[in-house]
Amino acid sequence: MSGAVRIERVEGRLIPLRGHDIDTDRIIPARFLRVITFEGIEAHAFEDDIASRARTGDPHPFAQERYAGARILVVNRNFGCGSSREHAPQALHRWGIQAVVGESFSEIFFGNSLAIGLPCLTAAPEDLEFLQSLAEGDASSSAVIDLNAGALHAAGRTMAVSAPRASLEALVTGAWDATGLLLE
Repeated sequence: MSGAVRIERVEGRLIPLRGHDIDTDRIIPARFLRVITFEGIEAHAFEDDIASRARTGDPHPFAQERYAGARILVVNRNFGCGSSREHAPQALHRWGIQAVVGESFSEIFFGNSLAIGLPCLTAAPEDLEFLQSLAEGDASSSAVIDLNAGALHAAGRTMAVSAPRASLEALVTGAWDATGLLLE
């Protein structure tokens, strides 16, 4: 499959986002769903949460310059719940996120992410706590995810990450990339 994009490894800095049940309306507020294309949608990722936290003096990670360019989002349980909204993973991906690691994901969010080649991988809660604390303490903290091995390496530690077998196979073989397959 030379035309399809294979995703076997993701490497980059971490961005922590604590909290359970972060829904798609928080990821991308509904007023930004009227776009014809996804161009520029990344500028509105977490817009309402950013504004709300700014008022309390607790800056949202997506508003902190120290996390600009981060590629691996570390979340908690039931990330992407709520309404089916392909805009949510699009906003994250266009912001620069290349993988999301969490305790669990909404099934619809997971599917919408897979469709654009954004791996959503699960990890143990204690490993997520370690990664979030690592990134909060040092914004230059990075990780390497090996999808074939089902492993994430960060700060000298190796953690298991997983996703359904068919999803991982689609990512590493390029089968997720319908356009690439068609061109091939």
